[in-house]
Amino acid sequence: MRNKPKMAFRSKSVFVKLADILPVKKYPSRIRKTRKYQQIKASIQEVGIIEPPSVHRATGKKGQFMLLDGHLRVEVLKELGTEGVSCLIATDDEAFTYNKRINRLATIQEHNMILKAIESGVPEERIAKALDVDVANIRTKRDLLEGICPEAEDLLKDKHCPINIFRALKKMKPMRQVEVVEMMIDMNNYSLPYSRALLAATPQDQLIDSDKPKSFKGLSTEQIARMEREMAKLQLDMKLIEDSYGPDHLNLVLARGYLANLLKNDKVVGYLTRNHGEILTEFRNIAEIFSMEQVEA
Repeated sequence: MRNKPKMAFRSKSVFVKLADILPVKKYPSRIRKTRKYQQIKASIQEVGIIEPPSVHRATGKKGQFMLLDGHLRVEVLKELGTEGVSCLIATDDEAFTYNKRINRLATIQEHNMILKAIESGVPEERIAKALDVDVANIRTKRDLLEGICPEAEDLLKDKHCPINIFRALKKMKPMRQVEVVEMMIDMNNYSLPYSRALLAATPQDQLIDSDKPKSFKGLSTEQIARMEREMAKLQLDMKLIEDSYGPDHLNLVLARGYLANLLKNDKVVGYLTRNHGEILTEFRNIAEIFSMEQVEA
């Protein structure tokens, strides 16, 4: 029988006093003036805590917990004079990886929180008031993932990106959605102009409305066709680079290490000094880079 996968969090939440929660990072006092903080504050005042903070029992400190996720929520609760809050208890201390990889205020996470509130019976108008936005905005965020394939959703789950890029993705078939999201991640570019450019460069047969000719303001049919060809070539080039990067990097590291050891030989250095000074200079530059990388590692 296969071993059961270990649970990352205990199945039941636990009420923890705010005084016993130890944050792993400290925000400057001006954070309370930001729009995001005010939205969270208004949301908590209006509908309460939708998603509990995540904590882990502090080693060597009985009854105290390290805060893994939910720093702004806890800050708001402290400002409001709340005694404590129900928390999810993590079974492992993942303070570094958890905060590095997951941001609970990312675009998709905000969608999940709104959806959860609606499913709990909170009216859309009340949520809109809590977040200081109009109801149409709440409905857009509610329907954010309709038409988005699970693979693309998973790739974007912890990313800050404009809502409008999802509109572009919804016009593409699932396979193309994943390709486009991967390109956005590789380029670290989630801007609306970039998403529109990727949509314009998407082949007709990879669009949901594949029978409907593409039309973009300011772009002719010939320009769109050229973008498609250039994008296809770019993707092929990126794939070739990805395939060769690992072996190339390994060979380069081995070559650097060999040169660094070679330059420790006085006879070799003497010969190069007399006959090939320019080559010796390049060898030393390469070896110096190798030494710097070892220090940084």
